[in-house]
Amino acid sequence: MDEAADELLGAEGPFAREVPGFVPREVQQLMARAVAEAIDDRHALIAEAGTGTGKTFAYLVPAMMSGKRVIISTGTKALQDQLFHRDLPRVRSVLGARLSSALLKGRANYLCLHRLEQARNEGRFVNREQVSQLQTIHAWSTATKSGDRAELAELPEDSPLWPRVTSTTENCLGSDCPFFSDCFVVKARRAAQEADIVVVNHHLLFADLAIKQEGFGEILPGAHAFILDEAHQVPELAGQFFSITLTARQLTELATDALAECASVSGALATLQPMIEEMKPAVRRLRLALDRFPSKAAFVVIERDAEVERELEGVRVALDELAAGLDAHAERSRGLAAVHERAMAMSARLTHLCDSGARDSVHWYELSQNGFALHATPLDLSQPLRELREQSHAAWIFTSATLSIAGRFDHFARQLGLEDPASLCLDSPFDYANQALAYLPKGLPEPSARDFTDKVIEAVLPVLEASAGRAFLLFTSHRALRRAAELLEGRVPYPLFVQGSAPRHQLLAGFRESGNGVLLGAASFWEGVDVAGEALSVVVIDKLPFAAPDDPVLVARLEVLRESGLNPFVEWQIPNAVIALKQGAGRLIRDINDRGVLVLCDPRLTSKGYGRIFLASLPAMPRTDDFAAVAAFFAPVVGPGPGSER
Repeated sequence: MDEAADELLGAEGPFAREVPGFVPREVQQLMARAVAEAIDDRHALIAEAGTGTGKTFAYLVPAMMSGKRVIISTGTKALQDQLFHRDLPRVRSVLGARLSSALLKGRANYLCLHRLEQARNEGRFVNREQVSQLQTIHAWSTATKSGDRAELAELPEDSPLWPRVTSTTENCLGSDCPFFSDCFVVKARRAAQEADIVVVNHHLLFADLAIKQEGFGEILPGAHAFILDEAHQVPELAGQFFSITLTARQLTELATDALAECASVSGALATLQPMIEEMKPAVRRLRLALDRFPSKAAFVVIERDAEVERELEGVRVALDELAAGLDAHAERSRGLAAVHERAMAMSARLTHLCDSGARDSVHWYELSQNGFALHATPLDLSQPLRELREQSHAAWIFTSATLSIAGRFDHFARQLGLEDPASLCLDSPFDYANQALAYLPKGLPEPSARDFTDKVIEAVLPVLEASAGRAFLLFTSHRALRRAAELLEGRVPYPLFVQGSAPRHQLLAGFRESGNGVLLGAASFWEGVDVAGEALSVVVIDKLPFAAPDDPVLVARLEVLRESGLNPFVEWQIPNAVIALKQGAGRLIRDINDRGVLVLCDPRLTSKGYGRIFLASLPAMPRTDDFAAVAAFFAPVVGPGPGSER
């Protein structure tokens, strides 16, 4: 099959004949061959494929040619939709394949008919807009075949109505639901169980693999191969799904759902209402008690505080009393039985989370504006991930544009417990030597300096003038982002798009349409953002993206490495920061005709020995510390006078 994949993607193959704009690439054919071999032999493969490799076709072609059941997992729902609705049908058409395929998302993406009915009957709405939105959802519910909320684009993703009309693992009634035969989640899962190619996302994949069975048992059985795109996200996501978590929202939703279920059982409300009504105040008191503490820290920071201990006990008592009250009515309704099971499970979880003496996991908390979350996260994920792979007896293919550190995969393989995997490092086919320039401005202070962001903006202003805007400014902290926005306001003649001022998709749309905008982003803007063409010609990165030192899971992991005699900075912090830097830098060149300047403002790239590792991990492009080279780079594009080209 490996040679067949080569031929299909070659200059004489059907893709070259039938797909507009398709360019045969040797790196794509190399990857397709490696994926085919991994599927045939059921072994593990790590494949780093630089931007422009065409990795989607490189794994879709051998997956479809194999005739085997293959699960393809992506990093985001947007990429999942693109893969299923655009790329997969195109490859199937060219190959003439008759394989069946299915798209499967987490249950929160599907309308729940039972919850919709409850919402319509309860009628608790904050304003007329919510009433109108519910009417829109109800009208859509009678026409949709999939129930996938992505179909209803006119309703905001963050509408407070969505949680009321979708189900969770905890509040789903399963086969006892009166709408079970029409359930969109059930239909989607049945289609996935029967399909040859199933497209999921990492959240759903790990929810299933971690046996967090959402009421229906394993949904992805019998796969011959798993292909994980955007695989650099896997270690962090796996940590989330192997964690034990309890949140303020889960506790308050338990009370809300218990109240809703009482409506259908005579006499239940009279006995349960006092217990239900105690839950939300107990949660609120605990949140207030936590207000004096850092927003994220290890559990030991709070567990000896008398007020926190008292309010934790208050939540525990409220939870246990509600569970006991529900127990008396559990046999009277499937809904109350389900709520009772949730209360018992939450009580057990709370007990476990408050026992922070375990050495194999770190117990920690985090605060949001009105809520909190308590977590117990395993320190070593390699063992459970290794066990999952061994149980699957399947091929495991991990691919992304950013998996290696200076050409080596040791760090990624160690995190996932991969022993001696096949590996492939494919450089981007783009001509970085001529398409890009790395600019490391001279004279910037150390990143710890109080005026560092001010100095960065001073160094960047001439670049923005030379490029006529068209820039992403990426920051490692929201504080630096806000300061940069203040400094740029009124000083540049280009529209500013600042993260937090509007939803992400609106900012990106505005940036693309402006033609000369400057977008300031942090965190989520470092990856998964694709702006090809002249709209983006500069990417600025303020600092090397080392993880925040206040992350309790990171602190605990570093301590374990230190106790093992290893250097945690070298073994963990540098590799993870390299991956993040590669993601940010990858925003610059997205197309064969793109040109741009990567501005790296952290002086540690040249002043520290480890800076060489970061530079060696980036695409090979010319480097300069002389602004004149930047001005010359842009001169043919935005030079003075009427004869300049744009």
